[in-house]
Amino acid sequence: MADLPRSAAARTARLAALPLGYAGRTALGFGKRLGGAPAEAVMSEIQQRTAEQLFRTLGELKGGAMKFGQALSILEAALPEEMAAPYREHLTKLQDSAPPMPTQTVRDILSADLGPTWKTQLVWLDGGPTAAASIGQVHKGRWHDGREVAVKVQYPDAGAALESDLRTLARAARTIGPLIPGVDIKPLIAEVQARAKEELDYELEAAAQREFAAAFADDPAIVVPDVVAVGPRVLITEWLESPSSLASVIADGTEEERDHYGELYVRFLFSGPARTGLLHADPHPGNYRIIPNADGSPGRLGVLDYGAVARLPQRGLPEPLGRLVKLCAAGDGDGLIAALREEGFLKDRISLDPQLLMDYLSPFVEPTQTERFRFTRAWMREQFQRLNNPKDPAYTVSIKLNLPPSYVLIHRTWVGGVGVMSQLEAEAPFRAIMEEFVPGFAAP
Repeated sequence: MADLPRSAAARTARLAALPLGYAGRTALGFGKRLGGAPAEAVMSEIQQRTAEQLFRTLGELKGGAMKFGQALSILEAALPEEMAAPYREHLTKLQDSAPPMPTQTVRDILSADLGPTWKTQLVWLDGGPTAAASIGQVHKGRWHDGREVAVKVQYPDAGAALESDLRTLARAARTIGPLIPGVDIKPLIAEVQARAKEELDYELEAAAQREFAAAFADDPAIVVPDVVAVGPRVLITEWLESPSSLASVIADGTEEERDHYGELYVRFLFSGPARTGLLHADPHPGNYRIIPNADGSPGRLGVLDYGAVARLPQRGLPEPLGRLVKLCAAGDGDGLIAALREEGFLKDRISLDPQLLMDYLSPFVEPTQTERFRFTRAWMREQFQRLNNPKDPAYTVSIKLNLPPSYVLIHRTWVGGVGVMSQLEAEAPFRAIMEEFVPGFAAP
């Protein structure tokens, strides 16, 4: 593929064709069932072909289409198994790859951003990308001082494609919804839209990555590559040698690997704000690289992609967050409601049943109530289906709660992190990690 498809009309047509393809396959499936084919086999074939079309289209278009697909992939563990199985392989591929752009395009962007003498600094550049994602792709290179580097280059017209795709997806949310049963598409798209512009700013990303690299420079378990050079559409960082991402552990990792890397994943997400004043807010598995020990045993965890971060003015997660979780875990419904009002989660005239509120918040609290908690797909599906079932009494709580702007990225990252831990089916000392890094949780 030469480039991001640049025509807005062409991109819109590709996205608009998704629900039409699903409708056509459903009609064909109905015909097969009339002809005597088993219903389960027909539905399985429909879901498999829908998954292939959906994620192939999102991956090839890149831009906002692929960014939406990556956000969707984190919630895969919440889908019913009969729906999730056909999607899982394609979701995993989308987390970590996409069709590349031509080498000459890459060289033209390097010349424009680093100057015509860029080859004196970047003395070697691999012709093919090692990874390609939603708004850019990565090549391996060598800096003039001998360091191996990762060269991330933004696709031409990435910003226009990103904004156009997200507008189209927002308009088509209702018709795309049936492709992913059980997932509310509209708020997912709105969240991707809210942080899209920051992810296009490589200089802002470089500043965040430098903060994390300095804070974790001596960490024995977490590796953050430092920034080497940056331009408007080019970001060069130290190379991270890793055989694969967390997606491979999700696919076929051992229980030891799942538990080990799952715990490091949670530790990074919770310790980052205390050490840097920033929250890494893009929790999908492709950003997390496994670094096994020399003997092949589970080792360190490398963390990439700092385009989406929450800047926390109090240099750490908000103290009320830990206090709210602690109140809920203790069963103090009245105290919880009072604290939610104080923080702006609950408007003055809105009333809530304390028990229903605690039931609604249980997915965030349950992992803190045992010394070690094992996240599973079955547990995640149970929580997701319960909270999205209009017949469940706890469903009405979501309508009454208000999410203050300062908590939006924190909430999204927490939900995404729980999704990834459930995909890993990892066990971790979640409560101890909360006590160590979340202000207000361990306080008397």
